[in-house]
Amino acid sequence: MAIKIYTKTGDKGKTSLIGGTKVAKSNIRIEAYGTIDELNSFIGLTADHLAHQHSKDMLKEVQDRLFTIGSSLACDPNKEPLLKVPDLKETDIALLEKEIDRMNEELPQMKSFILPGGHVAISTAHVTRCVCRRAERLCVSIQEQGIFVEPLIIKYLNRLSDYLFVLARYTGHLLRVEDIPWKPRVN
Repeated sequence: MAIKIYTKTGDKGKTSLIGGTKVAKSNIRIEAYGTIDELNSFIGLTADHLAHQHSKDMLKEVQDRLFTIGSSLACDPNKEPLLKVPDLKETDIALLEKEIDRMNEELPQMKSFILPGGHVAISTAHVTRCVCRRAERLCVSIQEQGIFVEPLIIKYLNRLSDYLFVLARYTGHLLRVEDIPWKPRVN
């Protein structure tokens, strides 16, 4: 017999953090790890639009890290401080930086702000970058409220959004689609 996907425990707008603490589904931790889940889905969509295998493989690695981040955010840091969840490492950030540098070596220098667009793969990478920035802002907001968030999470999300920006440009480069410069209207 298949296990049912629905539990009905959230029907009244509550859910549990890892550790058992019940919180409203509007709780900022729930909002943060829900946004991480959304980001993970957009990472998958971005990968589906790419032809470059190395970039696709890199995004699979990112998806794994996002599950790690979601697990950390889903924990009640006051109740289960010894709970074993996957951890993020400085080497995860170093990998993003290495990839940013590798892609940037092939890209022309930016001379203006650029507009997202030119190809669905480019636009999708930019949408994904925006979701990543929102996830980062939520984590910073949690931290500003005095609630513990692993500092490496914020650092990783910051670097990931940079990576996604460069990936969007790099994708355009591989597709031979030029950046669309923003030309501000000046009266």
